[in-house]
Amino acid sequence: MAKSDESAKLKIGIVFGGSSEEHAVSVKSAQEVARSLDTEKYQPFFVGITRDGAWKLCDGPGPDWEDGDCRPAVLSPDRSVHGLLVLEQGRYRTIRLDVVLPVLHGTLGEDGATQGLLELSGIPYVGCDVQSSALCMDKSLAYVVAGSAGISTPIFRTVAGDEYLDADGLAYPVFVKPARSGSSFGVTEVSRREDLPAAVAAARRYDTKVLVEEAVVGSEIGCAVLGDDTELVVGEVDRIALSHGFFRIHQEEKPESGSENSTAIVPADIPAEARALVQETAKDVYRALGCTGLARVDMFLKENGEVVLNEVNTLPGMTSYSRYPRMMAAAGLPLSEVIDRTVSLALTGKLR
Repeated sequence: MAKSDESAKLKIGIVFGGSSEEHAVSVKSAQEVARSLDTEKYQPFFVGITRDGAWKLCDGPGPDWEDGDCRPAVLSPDRSVHGLLVLEQGRYRTIRLDVVLPVLHGTLGEDGATQGLLELSGIPYVGCDVQSSALCMDKSLAYVVAGSAGISTPIFRTVAGDEYLDADGLAYPVFVKPARSGSSFGVTEVSRREDLPAAVAAARRYDTKVLVEEAVVGSEIGCAVLGDDTELVVGEVDRIALSHGFFRIHQEEKPESGSENSTAIVPADIPAEARALVQETAKDVYRALGCTGLARVDMFLKENGEVVLNEVNTLPGMTSYSRYPRMMAAAGLPLSEVIDRTVSLALTGKLR
């Protein structure tokens, strides 16, 4: 059978969009994935989720994908379907999928919700499972688990619901952020006690659980990780160089255009021994939190050489300007190969 025969290709569902604040970034990530996908190996089925939460099978993740030929489609939790239910001319037809690549960021994308649906469907999928996705999404829980494994974390406290927070009991400056968010939306640096209530209110726009943590003095460092606990591949380390303020992953007005106050330096301009320590710490964090498939581990490198965990993104951005693909490319793994390896791991439990 010829390799180009459609029946010989892996049928891969690529889910993108979503109803989180990171919708636009997800669409951009999916565009980059589509460009990097080897169509000699894969037959892609693009499923876009609108901001309102409607699922649609479409031709691709273009900037105006909702205006194209889209049909209502859902991932069926019925394992006998093992794929999509697509509504066409008043009737549902099924499309069996071999694997799903969720290109989703933020709430309902990387917090275990989509992963739970995929578990019900019985379809293998790329990335962390329900437990590790939910754990990494909640920064306070991630700190507790990582800390119990001997990994340094910031000093922090959480504020739930309308709980009162004593502004006099904190050592400033602090960062106030949504506890369960994959972006920099709702994050505020607070240097004065009188600014704390407004910062908490800003974080509560995105999550009812708010994290207040010490401002760690050090370089912001990241490491891309690929694999499972038996075999891990790490990308080059990067360092975030700031022009002003603190690192904002996205602009609030145009999140799809990336950060406006930072540049990621890849490879990071740090000593070789610090680079090795960052990579080993990233692997320790990845294993402690039960990650599999892929994740980006963000850390701080202090002047004394100590590495402190910042956060873990289990479905990191895949845009042309995103950190994860750039770190992997610097280590000799283009996005096309990252896709191949993560798909292989999802299907066989082994890296190729």
